[in-house]
Amino acid sequence: MEWCARGKAGPPASADGQAWLDSATMGIQIAPSMLAADFANLAAAAESVPGADWLHIDVMDNHFVPNLTIGLPVVEALAKVADRPLDCHLMIDDPDRWAPGYVEAGAASVTFHVEACAAPVRLARELRGMGARAGMALKPATAVDPYADLLEELDMVLLMTVEPGFGGQQFLDLCLPKIRRARELIAASGGDVWLQVDGGVSAETIERCAEAGADVFVAGSAVFGADDPEQAIAELRHLADRSGP
Repeated sequence: MEWCARGKAGPPASADGQAWLDSATMGIQIAPSMLAADFANLAAAAESVPGADWLHIDVMDNHFVPNLTIGLPVVEALAKVADRPLDCHLMIDDPDRWAPGYVEAGAASVTFHVEACAAPVRLARELRGMGARAGMALKPATAVDPYADLLEELDMVLLMTVEPGFGGQQFLDLCLPKIRRARELIAASGGDVWLQVDGGVSAETIERCAEAGADVFVAGSAVFGADDPEQAIAELRHLADRSGP
């Protein structure tokens, strides 16, 4: 299956895939969360959102977070049929050990939680060396400033705007100053680092996130809970576009 996003194509973790990753441009991106999709038919859910930039995969191990979702076999199966690149968010213990396997399974972007990672720089370099984008996630209570020096090693910072573990939660407005601060740190670093927000993103909250500086938006219930998921993506993109910095 050909991988594509916003006109760029090529399979991940290969020469062509690396060219696609290197050529991906910054801008508003929407990543529907498969956590809110029909688990009995994930392939159909993926096909229902052709306007998505990514498919966001929430991997939970019932240790780092109190929920158990999907793992490597499902990611590998979905990668074979999806025509959007997979953005894997690992809410798991010991990502240093497990994260590279998700690149091997077909993920084009792998994000690990800094709270669970023993050697974030080493892991980010390993993921990038395998041809994937490397992301670092932070829980709502984790400050971003202590990790400013890591930005040059990353392709994306993910800020949780709910407590990780379950979908359908209410957006935490107290995270907005943190989004602004992360954007300031990214700008100061001079790197092309994407700023993703995940949790409670909807038509009611996405404009605040975009105004604060986010440019990649994970939306689960707001997309797959809509009557027309594709129209929901278009609306979210429009709202973020008109509110972004």
